Amino acid sequence: MFRIGKLILLLSVAATALLGCGRDNVIEDQGPELLYERGYDAMEGSNYAGAIQYFTALEARYPFSPETRQAQLDLIYLYYRSQQPEQAIDAAEEFERENPTHDRIDYCLYMRGLVYFDQAPNVIERVMRVDLSLRRPKETLRSFSTFQELIRRFPTSEYVPDGRQRMVFLRNRLAEYENHIADYYIRRGAYIAAINRAKYALEHYPEAPELEQTLQILVVAYDSLGMSDLAADTRRVLSQTFGEEAAIAVAEDRG
Repeated sequence: MFRIGKLILLLSVAATALLGCGRDNVIEDQGPELLYERGYDAMEGSNYAGAIQYFTALEARYPFSPETRQAQLDLIYLYYRSQQPEQAIDAAEEFERENPTHDRIDYCLYMRGLVYFDQAPNVIERVMRVDLSLRRPKETLRSFSTFQELIRRFPTSEYVPDGRQRMVFLRNRLAEYENHIADYYIRRGAYIAAINRAKYALEHYPEAPELEQTLQILVVAYDSLGMSDLAADTRRVLSQTFGEEAAIAVAEDRG
């Protein structure tokens, strides 16, 4: 459906551009170079809507030109800055599919991760004290996985340092959500489910500050199931990692 919609859009843009050629033959005469240059100038001037029009016209009229390849990459950024996240993701995924060996695939991955990152809970929600741990972090997980893929496939990419920093925030958010679910299971008496959820957090989001609570949840679950050896081992790890006070806090809560 996206391809059909995009084809219709491109044909519409191309028709508009051809009508404009009656008033301005410079674009028609000088080909894709000038069309890209005008789109680039619009982008540099923060005229994102205008740049999108130039680049989509370029893509429709000169689909195989080198300028079109660059314009397709620029469109990802333009859709992102224009607050059109779905179009940005579609443009990035389409470029990856059609150019699997292109040397800018790392950019496509980075931009997809960035779009998903920006769709995670925003500053206003945090200021308003919305309990973010209650929400299923679908976009957060997608962003984390995309940055993870970027680092795995392109470890020397210029986008890796920023991706790593964003993953720290995302990791903490995801660990917090897992704790919320595990704690819910604890309160329902579903201790095996709580253990599985806590173990998942430990395995997938190591070094997150929220893992102190994760270990505390494990202690409670093991104690509740009468697994004293596992509870003692977890208390030991909790004390060594977060201090004796963390283990004492579990005993006080249980008391």
